[in-house]
Amino acid sequence: MPPTLASLVHHSALKLTVRAGEDRLDVPVRWAHVSELADPVPYMEGGELLLITALKLDAEDPQAMRRYVKRLVGAGVVGLGFAVGVNYEDIPEALVDAAAGEGLPLLEVPRRTPFLAISKAVSAAIAADQYRAVTAGFAAQRELTRQALTNGPEGLLSALASQVDGWAALYDASGAVVATAPEWAGRRAARLTADVERLRERPAPASSVVGGPDNEDRVELHSLGTGRRPRAALAVGTAAAPGTAERYAVHSAIALLTLTTERSGSLRAAEQRLGAAVLRMLLAGEPDHARAVAGDLYGSLMDAPFRMVVAEVGRAPAEGDLLGALAEVVESAAARAGEAVLVVPEGERLVVLAVDGGAAIGACGEYTAGLEAGRAVGEQGGAGGEDELVVGVSAPVGPVGAAAAYKQAEQALSVARRRGRVCVEHEQLAAGSVVPLLADDAVRAFADGLLRALHDHDATGRGDLVASLRAWLSRHGQWDAAAADLGVHRHTLRYRMRRVEEILGRSLDDPDVRMELWLALKTTSTQQ
Repeated sequence: MPPTLASLVHHSALKLTVRAGEDRLDVPVRWAHVSELADPVPYMEGGELLLITALKLDAEDPQAMRRYVKRLVGAGVVGLGFAVGVNYEDIPEALVDAAAGEGLPLLEVPRRTPFLAISKAVSAAIAADQYRAVTAGFAAQRELTRQALTNGPEGLLSALASQVDGWAALYDASGAVVATAPEWAGRRAARLTADVERLRERPAPASSVVGGPDNEDRVELHSLGTGRRPRAALAVGTAAAPGTAERYAVHSAIALLTLTTERSGSLRAAEQRLGAAVLRMLLAGEPDHARAVAGDLYGSLMDAPFRMVVAEVGRAPAEGDLLGALAEVVESAAARAGEAVLVVPEGERLVVLAVDGGAAIGACGEYTAGLEAGRAVGEQGGAGGEDELVVGVSAPVGPVGAAAAYKQAEQALSVARRRGRVCVEHEQLAAGSVVPLLADDAVRAFADGLLRALHDHDATGRGDLVASLRAWLSRHGQWDAAAADLGVHRHTLRYRMRRVEEILGRSLDDPDVRMELWLALKTTSTQQ
């Protein structure tokens, strides 16, 4: 620990005597400073032992001494050393009373003790304390390294918590708690996920200090990783700010965990290459070869129905890597649940194979739902128009149906893009209507061109061919029912349908013509 006034008083060579402030001698001393100025406060930083001979002070004036001592206390001076036998044979009572009144420790320095000796004693004690801290820091580093090598991150966190006399927690790339030490710190760590999320938004390396949950402790958060996006985060909770030795331990833990996460990044890249090979084999209709290559890493995906997820970003948004964020969300959820998941970046795409009904698919749904809600709020506020993440999800399939699942996911992706949605599942396409799929400029142009002649005819007031055609088609060509809907005679309706055929140059007996006309009518009605 750093030197204190008590340690200086007990220093046998200094022969210091306490004249006031006996109950405040345990205060640390940052430095010993000599100043004969009447007002040395502008040159103080706080924590100093001020040494004087009262060369320029009226030390016998009670009011002057009260003002002098009050200013020293306000500046953070922790003690006052007064040399006797120089300008005063004894410390004036006015100064003793002023120091006692303000609670400022006042030390009598005998004539045979030079101020330089006190300064050397303080300097030597500070250096010894720093040496002890560095030595303890190296010992902590060795222990942390040993734990990291033998017991992994969990052992490292346990050693770190012991070194700082507090607790430590490790978070993954998504901000979820991976491990804590001691175990009771899990609930505290979980309540800091919002702070970890804010830290992840800053380029690595980054750190912040936050109050612990319910102000129970002081927590330091540190991002881990050398890239632009942090790979993980470390939280260290202590009762007070860490000292020098504890700071060495924290920095050593950061370095070791960073090395671990970076090594994991290299392994992850290798896994992605293996995953890409497995995906190519599945899409090529070679499930047996894919199973052999997948081994224990992805083999469990071949034993249960899985879903294929295809994601794209049509135009990169202003901030953030949406595909990378989606990959982190899916992988973190799968890791926490102990599921196998295959994540393969394909240029501007991301392809995911995940167990149907598992945590990864659930996390994907929650993430895209959040983006969907945010996009809706942005459109209401007039901040739309940005082409962002689009996701298509296949129906559940087995390894034999992987190629079909990929096609399903692509179809769902196309529909999501057309509808302005973030995510569409393939099952939703069959459960809904085909009409929303017609919301395309090319389809609308076709519909307008096909019906334009009929609309032009009706605009002249010579009949109501469009409404009559809609009623006739909706009644499947039943003359009486359609005429009743229109409130006209069936012969009138027959005449109108002949006029439709003449104007369009197409026969209504052709089912393809009827289908095209009905879809054109539905398309134009959605625009009104």
